[in-house]
Parts: sequence; C-alpha cells; structure tokens
Amino acid sequence: MPLIIVLILIVGIVLGLITFFVIKSVVKPGKLSSVDSLLKQGKAAAAAKMAKQIIAKDSRSTEAHYLLGLAYMADNKPELALVEMKTVNQLGNFGGYCPEAAFRSKMGQLFEMFNQPEEALKEYLLLIKQQPAEAEHYLKAGNLFETRNKSAKAMQYYRKALQLNPRLSQAHFKIGYLLYRGKKHLEARDEFEKTLKFEPTNYAAHFYLAKILKDGHEYIPALLSFEKATRDQTFKIRALVERGACYMQMKNYDKAIIELERAIKLSKSESAQEILYARYFLAICHEKEREIEKAIEQWEAIYSKKPGFRDVAEKLSQYQELRTDDKIKDFLTSTDAEFQEICKAITLSLNLSPNDISLIRNGCQIIAVEDSSKWRGTRKMPKLMWFLRVPDIIGESTVRSLHEKMKSLSVTRGILIVSSTFSRSAQEYAESRPIDLVNKDKLQEVLKKVDFNSLQPASPRKKR
Repeated sequence: MPLIIVLILIVGIVLGLITFFVIKSVVKPGKLSSVDSLLKQGKAAAAAKMAKQIIAKDSRSTEAHYLLGLAYMADNKPELALVEMKTVNQLGNFGGYCPEAAFRSKMGQLFEMFNQPEEALKEYLLLIKQQPAEAEHYLKAGNLFETRNKSAKAMQYYRKALQLNPRLSQAHFKIGYLLYRGKKHLEARDEFEKTLKFEPTNYAAHFYLAKILKDGHEYIPALLSFEKATRDQTFKIRALVERGACYMQMKNYDKAIIELERAIKLSKSESAQEILYARYFLAICHEKEREIEKAIEQWEAIYSKKPGFRDVAEKLSQYQELRTDDKIKDFLTSTDAEFQEICKAITLSLNLSPNDISLIRNGCQIIAVEDSSKWRGTRKMPKLMWFLRVPDIIGESTVRSLHEKMKSLSVTRGILIVSSTFSRSAQEYAESRPIDLVNKDKLQEVLKKVDFNSLQPASPRKKR
C-alpha cells in the first residue's frame, strides 16, 4: 500500500512537471509574440507592460528582456533600455525574438548614445565577425575609429563598406570628408559627387563640395551647392556666409551684402566664428563700396567680441580720422562726380592746372601743368596725377603702372596720391624715378588747404 502511494505521488509530480513545461512552452511564446506584435503596432507602453509580466514569472527570459529594451527605446527611455540590454548580454541566450545580430546592433546604438565609443566599437566588431558581408557594420565601425582620431583605420573600414555596397552614400561622404580634411580636394570632390548621386539630399556633401568649388574659383556652381546646403539648419548660416564670400570674390558686393546680412540676422550668437567672418566680409564689401561708416560699424561689432580678430584693430585705427576729419571722409566716401571735383581742387591747391580729368579704377586721373601765373615764361611740363582711394597698402606694381602710363603719354613727372600708405618696395621704386608719392598723412595736410564749400558737381566720365 505505501508503495502504491509513493508511485502515485511520483506520477503526479511527473505529470505536474510536464504540464508546467508544456504551459511554459506554449503560453510564454504566445505572450512574447503579443509583445512583438504590440511593438510593431507602435504601442510601446503596452508592449513594455506585457514584457514586465513575463519577466515577473521568468526573470531569465532573454527574449522578454530584449523586447522590453526595444519597448523602452521606442518610448524614448534609453537609460532603461540600456539596463535591459545589459541584462540580455549577461544572460547570453540568443535566438527566437532575440537574434544576436539585432541585439548587437541595438547595443551599439545605445553605447554611442551614451558616449561609450569603446563599448560600441566592440559590438560592431562582433557584428562584422558574425555578418562579414554587411556593409553597414563596417560603416559604423569606421565612424567610431574616426571619432577616436584613427583616420587611417576608419578609411579602411569605409572602403571595405564600399566594396560590399558601392551605393552606400554615407561611406562615400565619410571618405570624402577625410580626404577634404587631408587637403586632397580633387579626390574628395569625386567622393562628394558620388555621395550626391546616391543621396541628393545629403546637405553636408553639398556644403563641402561647394567649399572645394569655391577654392577652385568655380563660383557659380559653388553658389548653387551652397544654396542647397542652406536647407539644413546645421549648415544654413555657414552656407550663407560662404555665398557672401563667393559674391565678394566675384566683386558683386550688393548680392554679397544681402547674403551676409541674412547670416547675421539668423545667428543666435554674436561671438560665433562664422558670424565674426560674416561681419568681416560685410565690412570689406562696404569698404569696397566706399560706405566706410557702415564698414566701421561691422569692425566695431567684431572688436567688441574678439579684439584680435584678423586686422580689425588695424582697420579701426586706419579709419579713426573719419570721426574727426570731414575732408578725408569726403575724399573716401564721395560719389565719382564729387570725387573728381575734390581731385581737381587738390590739383589747384598744388599750384597745378588740370587739363584732363577722367575716372580710373578705384580713383581719378588728372593730367596737369604748372600754374602759368607762378611759372610765367617757363615751359609748362605736364604731370600725370593718380588719386586712389583704396584701403590696402600700395605696392610696387601700382607705382610701376603709373610709370608705364607716364611713358605712354610722354609725361615726364608723376604724382601718386593715396588714402593709405606705400610699401617699402613701392617707395624704393619711386626714389629712382620722377614720381612723387603722397600717402594718407600727407593727403590730410593737403586737404586742409582745399575749400570744399566751393566745389561743384562734375559729370562723371566712363572709367578707362
């Protein structure tokens, strides 16, 4: 009798265990499939709730932890997702609803999100071993090598990605960017163009391709690429500044001003590097247009944020006299017609009589002779006078050009009057030739003798 009881108990226990495992094997997969279905429907909260119920009954369910991690990621809770994924990694049982490759990919994403590049790289390298024909794994590993400043290693992985998938636009872009940083612009250009062939909306590629075009003086295509780059907020301001620079190089100052002012208006930081350059280029445009007060306004804005920026302090010092000397201000900012009259008045103040007045690039040309009232009875020797209002230091080439012009006109003496200064080579060249140099300081002294109130507007002539 006791033996029968023992046998009955044993059979009961066996049947109970069989029932338990049958229920576990049947019911749990059904619940896991429900979690998976909820995730696919975008119901992350409901999926998380059901996954937790499964884990409460079986804490070592790798699939449940993995699905819960996915639910947290979908619900924008990456911290909780990382905890679940680490649990999955500790359990190490892959398969079913937790395929190892998918898990490694998610782990890599999370480690990158939490700025753990070393751990992320380990995951992608494991993925490469498991799926050596998957180009995306090489791309992600290459990106992590690049962030660790291992460009050569990154390049190897990017090129391997392209071997597996020649249409992988991001790999082309990454290679292009590394080549661009390495000053290999011709090769970089080819990669950026391939990027855009496969991904026309890659605005970063548009931006860097435009930079290469601009450096090669291909301004029209550069402008088009920079325009496309403005569609990305990351590049918008920088692209506008670059467009302004293109127009400035093309001497289209009006359009350059429009682009640069747009960039400044959009900026949220007055001390940002791109805005300092925007103001600097804008000042150059105003200076070229002889809107000196507007140029000074931009230089002062730069100086208030970064006093040592390029030659801003020098520019402010150079134009300081505009605040106190109205005559030099008129010399620099007057219209062409008014400028001709000022130059004529300066000529008269030097006891010379102007015979021919014409506009030249950045200034005015006058052929004059000595005043007959002072040099009566002597032969009147013509002089060629150039008046230039440019901000840059006058080099030897300009003085040489004046001398060549004197020869062509059979004029024996020349005078070069400028609103800036002369380089040493320019001064040395003039010392051995019949040319007098008048710099900004001397010009101010000469202007003191000129009565601006008596000036009459002149009709501007065509520039030679």
